[in-house]
Amino acid sequence: MQVIERREPRDHREPPPRGTIGIDEVKARLQRDVTVLARDIGERHLLDADHRRALGEAREFVAAELADAGHKVNRQSYIVRNAGVQNLEVELPGTDRRGEIIVVGAHYDTAETTPGANDNASGVAALLALARGAARRPARSRTVRLVAFCTEEPPFTRTPAMGSWVYARACRRRGDNIVAMLSLETIGYYADSHLAPHAPFPLNYVSPWRSDFLAVFGNLRSRDLVAQVVGAFDEAGEVRCKGVALPGVLPGVRSSDQWSFWKEGYLAAMLTDTAWLRYRHYHRPSDTPEKLDYLRMAQVTAGVTHALDLLALA
Repeated sequence: MQVIERREPRDHREPPPRGTIGIDEVKARLQRDVTVLARDIGERHLLDADHRRALGEAREFVAAELADAGHKVNRQSYIVRNAGVQNLEVELPGTDRRGEIIVVGAHYDTAETTPGANDNASGVAALLALARGAARRPARSRTVRLVAFCTEEPPFTRTPAMGSWVYARACRRRGDNIVAMLSLETIGYYADSHLAPHAPFPLNYVSPWRSDFLAVFGNLRSRDLVAQVVGAFDEAGEVRCKGVALPGVLPGVRSSDQWSFWKEGYLAAMLTDTAWLRYRHYHRPSDTPEKLDYLRMAQVTAGVTHALDLLALA
């Protein structure tokens, strides 16, 4: 196990640093997107007809927002429980190293009974923010793909029907050279005290009493990727960030879309607020938009943008 932590960032209650572009706009759009997904659309999955329709509404909302940001949206269709579902992909071609690919992904479905504001409208909202900001970024050496995955939640988690595994298997069959994958999973809840019981070993190394940090989890093969992401957040200086490389079979560590890429032999890491450890509304009907910290979500999005720039220009 390798635990990675950098210096303390600036106090999140301070105003954004001079020269930050559009932090208030990003914050407002994040809140708007989470509200649409978690309040206006709500619970979205394949387990009954009403929520199957909601899942389709969420998919089309995400697709429309990606298209409105100026991108061509590629749809990967597959069948689960006799229903047609889709992963949505935007590709930003690289330049001299365009055959090397970085994937950033977030799932847009929810677990049963929850509207899923934090899990995972927060990750999808950040993905949409990355798509909107892509035109303002410098040309990247490597290709970047932004992907919204379906069917991540139970009963499809870690099964062949999991949307990210469908995607990762297709990448492996094509021989895609994915050099890094970042999974955005529950990035919206932060507190100055730890409200959940202290986590068991070895997760206690990244779960102190203060729940004000973003965690980056990787398997042991992805330890260098974890260190790169934590280092990028340290440079951005907005959000306290901790990283840890652990065996990928551990509960929690394997519980999102990065697992699918590990299965196909790719390096991948999950960026998360560790909701299953700190967020009392995790997978509950009370996971609603007003619970989230949109300023820190905007700062996390800025950190992901910086990490992506560094990885894509490496």
